[in-house]
Amino acid sequence: MKAADVRAKTSDELTEQLDTLGKEVFNLRFQRANGQLENTARVRQVRRDIARIKTILGERHRQAS
Repeated sequence: MKAADVRAKTSDELTEQLDTLGKEVFNLRFQRANGQLENTARVRQVRRDIARIKTILGERHRQAS
C-alpha cells in the first residue's frame, strides 16, 4: 500500500482498515508462535501499513485542530 492510496481514502475507511490490519497482525503473530507462518515478510508489511495509516490519520487530526 502506497501513501498516496492511503491519502485517497476517507478517515472512516482508514479507521476500518486499521482495525482489519490489527486483527491480521495478531493472527500472523499467533501463526509465527505456532510455527505455521509461511510468509514471514507479511508481518513487516502489515505493520508498516498500520504505521502509514496512523501517520495519515494523525496529520488529518492536527490539520483539523
